[in-house]
Amino acid sequence: MNASTEQTKKGTFRAPVDYSAKSGSGLDVEKIRREFPILRRKVRGQRLSYLDNAATTQKPQSVVETVARYYFRENANIHRGVHELSQVATSHYESVREQVQKFLGAERPEEIIFVRGTTEAVNLVAQSYGRSQLQKGDEILITHLEHHSNIVPWQMLCQATGAKLVVVPIDDRGDVRMDEFERLLSDKTRIAAFSHISNALGTINPVEEMTRLAKAAGAVVLIDGAQAGAHVEIDVQRLGCDFYTLSGHKMYGPTGIGALYGRYDLLNTMPPYQGGGDMILMVSFEDTIYNSLPNKFEAGTPNIAGTVGLGAAIDFLHDVGVTAAAKHEDELLEYASGLLSERKGIRFIGEAKERTGILSFVVDGIHPHDLGTVLDQEGVAIRAGHHCAQPVMDRFGIPATVRASFAVYNSREDVEALVRGIDQARELFGD
Repeated sequence: MNASTEQTKKGTFRAPVDYSAKSGSGLDVEKIRREFPILRRKVRGQRLSYLDNAATTQKPQSVVETVARYYFRENANIHRGVHELSQVATSHYESVREQVQKFLGAERPEEIIFVRGTTEAVNLVAQSYGRSQLQKGDEILITHLEHHSNIVPWQMLCQATGAKLVVVPIDDRGDVRMDEFERLLSDKTRIAAFSHISNALGTINPVEEMTRLAKAAGAVVLIDGAQAGAHVEIDVQRLGCDFYTLSGHKMYGPTGIGALYGRYDLLNTMPPYQGGGDMILMVSFEDTIYNSLPNKFEAGTPNIAGTVGLGAAIDFLHDVGVTAAAKHEDELLEYASGLLSERKGIRFIGEAKERTGILSFVVDGIHPHDLGTVLDQEGVAIRAGHHCAQPVMDRFGIPATVRASFAVYNSREDVEALVRGIDQARELFGD
């Protein structure tokens, strides 16, 4: 690692990189691809076309180096030590909290809670806020688009409190029925929880309008941003939500790290989610005094290495530009949709008015799992299944889809490899 990777006071390990194309307004995709060593490997003897980005993105070298540097140069527990390693690790960890604050447009760093990902963030809100506030007769409003992690915690909360889960339907295109969303809101709605972007269909929900309507009905709003961090600009203050979740591994960061944004006054009223070290000020056998925000919700030794890696991933996204990345991915989505629509027997599942980066479809006569196996032989990595969104599959009357999901390092060559693999599968299975 050369001098350009030395840590700055804010925790950044490298100078900004310009990924814009030399001509035109697009991105230099080949330069971006060189940042991802895994894309140079062969799969089944073929060039890797990685199109499973909605499940997890690959990691740029800057992220991997940042995590390695933490273990090589800084490894120590945080918030507790007076020695230099602990102080450096603490400084780096807390600087990433400020990065996430700015990335989400939060008012203050104390509103950012580090968690393992969106799943833990939703469970934290359900168990801490929900259990302390909901009672029999209250309602939790979600949509038919949700990932299991934004369904099951609310079902568990309903079982514990006697509250009722209310589900807003979607239309044949995969859009939330906004007329039904508004109709199903009532003075009984205590929590409204919905995804920013559907992981199964790529639908971009009108979350600002949904938040406005839910808040007007008196509900607390949680937005599941697991799929949004790498694809859309986020400003929680503009959105007006009370909670927002991020998953680091879907935005070029390490696995096992994410963040929960919570409105400061709301987080202050919520009881701790877990007990242990660092979330306390004083402990005796008679009583415990809890720590202030954000420590109150970060019990035990956190994923320090993952957190500093998340900071490097945010640096990478800033360099690329989230808007530029989304434009590139939308162009790939349009290219793939155009090529596949020319072929008979392929049906797209979900064609929402606003969507990004995800193409879900089925091919007549071929089970998605069989198609996924054939594509793997050609070095094409896609996802085949229900995508942890079984209610979405039920809505369209299918057991599973093939899902190709795009990232900033994907190219037209990846799309063409996907289409060639589908053509081969159709020939193999008798068209």
